[in-house]
Parts: sequence; structure tokens; C-alpha cells
Amino acid sequence: MSALLKVIKLMFLGKRDIIAAIICGFIAGISSVGLFAASGYLISKSALIPPFYTLIILTSAVKLLGLVKAGAKYGERLFSHRATFTILSNLRVAFFDKLTPLVPQVFHKYKSGDLLSRVVGDVESLQNFFLRVFYPPIVLLLVFISTIFFVSFYSIAIAFILFLGFLLTTILIPVLFTLRQVKIKRKVKNERGYLSTQVTEMMFGFRDLKLFQQLKMKETQVLIQSEAYINQQRAENINKISSQSFNGFMTFVVSWFVLAIGAYLVTNATLEGIYLAMLVMISLTVFEPAAPMAVFPIYMQESKDASKRLYDVVEDPDIQVDNALISTTKLPDQAPAIIFEDVQFTYRGDWRPTLPEVTLTIPVGSKTAIVGASGSGKSTLLQLILKLQQPQSGKVYWGSYDTSIVSDEEIWSKTKVVLQENHFFYGTIRDNLQLAGEQLTEEQMKNALNNVNLEHFSLNQQVLENGENLSGGEKQRLAIARAFLKEGNLWLLDEPTSSLDAITEHYIYQQLYEQAKQDTLLLISHRLQGLEKMDQIIVMDNGSIMEYGSYQELMTKQGYFYQMKTVEESLL
Repeated sequence: MSALLKVIKLMFLGKRDIIAAIICGFIAGISSVGLFAASGYLISKSALIPPFYTLIILTSAVKLLGLVKAGAKYGERLFSHRATFTILSNLRVAFFDKLTPLVPQVFHKYKSGDLLSRVVGDVESLQNFFLRVFYPPIVLLLVFISTIFFVSFYSIAIAFILFLGFLLTTILIPVLFTLRQVKIKRKVKNERGYLSTQVTEMMFGFRDLKLFQQLKMKETQVLIQSEAYINQQRAENINKISSQSFNGFMTFVVSWFVLAIGAYLVTNATLEGIYLAMLVMISLTVFEPAAPMAVFPIYMQESKDASKRLYDVVEDPDIQVDNALISTTKLPDQAPAIIFEDVQFTYRGDWRPTLPEVTLTIPVGSKTAIVGASGSGKSTLLQLILKLQQPQSGKVYWGSYDTSIVSDEEIWSKTKVVLQENHFFYGTIRDNLQLAGEQLTEEQMKNALNNVNLEHFSLNQQVLENGENLSGGEKQRLAIARAFLKEGNLWLLDEPTSSLDAITEHYIYQQLYEQAKQDTLLLISHRLQGLEKMDQIIVMDNGSIMEYGSYQELMTKQGYFYQMKTVEESLL
């Protein structure tokens, strides 16, 4: 099924408003034709001085048709716009539901600025699909068929001219302008994506740009990209207006032909003269619904491109998760063993394997440290456990459960995680701690703050966006406090104390060991101090396990770990 067909399927969730809009649109269109036809006939009939009651009937009909047109037009606007808002709402919800399971894999292939452009710009583009693509041709076809059928009773020749005008204004002219619009639109989409990326990078890197005095340079790049985007938008709008103007001009040309042929038919006594004004007025009015058709192919192509760009992301086979294999398995509420069995993993686009082939076991209730140089694959192991990444081959087990068939949410509900970079939301300390559980009491949260030496923090203290008013050490301790409050029997800690001083770090580790006494704990660390209490230490380099064992065993062996420890002590 094409992306646009999927949008149409979502669109028909609000089919009641769609049907009502089409009915009102047809009534408005046909009453407009009837209004002008009655007016033309009234003018001609008045010249013949008919009975007074005839004029009263015709005048009343004109007024009635005017009221019907106004009411139907109002209904058309009401139902069509309500249908559009419903469509956009359904589309956003459906897209978000499909996008959420793909995080964070989606960020490995698509830039955040490009994603933002698709989520905002392309969804907004699809608001034109119903109003300018799906709905107008149906109303136009109904109005034209009815009108041509009516006109054919008076003159087959004029009905044929109207039919030719219909083909000209709804198919030929729009297609010619669309061929040019397709090229322009592709450039507009690309320029918008580039601009979104530039603006996003400038916002996220604003501080670094200022520190390195490159802000002006980046601003210049953004302005140049903005100008390029504006120029493409200008070209796009000029082409749309040109299409509408030329289409409108051709409708008047058709009306002149109707007048000319009608006059000729009257002189040949083929057509009664009293109907000529009526037929000319019909030709002037029947093309009103054809005006939107001037831009129909343009918006059609725009809708195709927008829907394709959206579904290219959420249905990208490179980042799909096979939900068919996910079971409703519930993991036990106890400390698990974590087992890696011949696991291979390579980041997308990387020429070297991050984990060539890893096999290791973290026993139930054990305290395990993974150490090694930067880029050795330590953090990748945590991401594989949390299913933030998927191994290319091999298995990761949670006890006896294969994590590939366990839902992400089930694994996350059983883990206490502290990453290298932890996000803090705009709000209060309370708001950020309650991510661990909305049911937490104030006493529990205050105890957690005390356990990480943040007893001076108030639960009502303001936290700025991304914790900008917190120091690096305060962020780490707040993240650890959040982990203390969360339920789960597996601790995954990635450099949790790298920004802390030695005394605070020692105190935090004491609290951690106490809290995780009965749990399985996995600690990633560059520092080798304080690892004596670990049940086992795994040493990694270039994605491979170099050696493992207890602290004493590794020091006695005098291998890779011993050399790392010796170098660290010589630097302190």
C-alpha cells in the first residue's frame, strides 16, 4: 500500500464530516449555477414583458437559490475544515505511535533537524490533501455532470464546449504547470530540510559556538540557507499563482465561445434567444469549482511527497523492530543473570565492528565492573541489555529469557539506569524525581536526596531546561537519586560518578552497594579506584574481552588490568 493510500485510510476515520462536506459542496456548486441560470433567464424573460406573477416566481427562485448557496457554502467550510483538523490529528497520532518504537535507532540514520522538518512540515503539508486534492474533484465532477446534462436539453453544441472547457481547465493546464512545480517542490523540500538541520545545530551548539567565537559564521550560514529556502518558496508560489491565473483566463475564453456559438445558433433558429443569456451565465458560473483544480496536481504531488517522506521514516526496513516476535512475557521480580552469547554488533555506517564477538555472564546478584579505554564497547553492552540497540547476531539473555522476544517496556521496568548523559526536564526537583514513579512520597524523595549528598535541595527548587542551573556533579547525583527511587533488580551504571570528587564518590558508592545489596549491578567505569568490592571485573579493548576475574585475581595475574592500574596510579 502506497503512503498516500495510508493517509486516505486515516482520513476516512472522520468519514461523516467528509460526506457532509461533499454534499454541502455539491449543493453550493449546483445552486450557484442555478442562481445564475435563473438570473439570466429572468433578464431575458423581463424583456418580453411577461405576466407579473412570472417575474415574482423567477425573482423568488433567485432569492431562494441565493440563500441555499450561502447556507451550503457555510456547511461546506464547516465540515471540510473540521474533517481536515481530524485528519491531521489522526495522522500525527498514527505517525507518533509508529515513530516512538524506533527511538533511538531512528537518530542513527536521520538527523534531528530533518526529522523535525518531516514531523512538522510534511504533516502540515498534508492539511491540503483533503481541501485541495481529495474533495474538489468530487464536487467538481458532480456539478459539471449535472450542468452539462441540463445544458444538453437546450444545445448539444454548447454542452460539448463546456465539456471541452472542463477537460482544459481540470486536466491539461494543471498538468502543464505541475511538471514545472514538481522540480521546484523537490528543491523546496531539500532546502527546508537543510535549514531545519542548520537551525537545530545552531540551537544545540549555541554555547560552543560562542566560546569558540564562531557564532557569526554559523549565523551567516543559517541566513544563506534561509535565503535559499525563501527563494525556492517564492518560485513555488509564483508558479501556483500563474497556474490559477491562466486557468481563470481560460474559463472566460470558454464563456466567449459559448456566447459566440450561442449567438450563431440563435440566428439559425436552432436555439431560442430567450435561453442565450441563461447559457452564458451558466458558463460563467460552472467553472467556479474548477478554480481549485488549477493547483490540484501541485498539491497532489506535494501530498505524495509529504506522505512518502513520513512513511519512509516509520517504515524504513533498516530501523524496524520485529514486533511480531515480541511476547507478553513478564520478567520475574528478582535479581537476574545477564548473559551475552556470541553477540556481534556494529554501529550503522561504521567500518569496524564495535563488538566483534562477545560472550560473557554476569551472575545473579553479582557486582560487576566493566573497564577499558574509550571506544572499547563498554557502553554498547548496556545499550544492548536495554534494547536501545539490537545485535546483528548472537543473543542477550535476562536469566533464561531471550531479550529479543521480551518487550522493551518490560526490561525498562526492571532496571535502574544511570547513563553518562542524563536528561533533566524543565520544572522542579520533585518533577524530575517523580519520573521514577508518580506515587512517590515526599519522605522517599527527600531520603533519596540525602543519600546522594543533596540534602540542601528543596523538592520545589526550579530546574531549568536540561538542568542548565545544575552542575555536572549535581546532575549525576540527582540521576543516582532517581535510580534509588525506581523499582527494579538490575542496576546499569555508566560512569555515574565521573564528575564527583573522591570523597563524595566514595560516599555515593557506599550508598549504591547498600541499596543494591540483593540486586545485580553492572558498573562501567574509566576509573579503577574502588573496584576492590566488585565480584568480578571485565576488561575490554576494541570490543573484545581481554580478561576477567576478581580484583585480586587480576592484580595477581599482572596482565592488562594490572598495567592499566599501574598507569593510573603513576598519574595520580
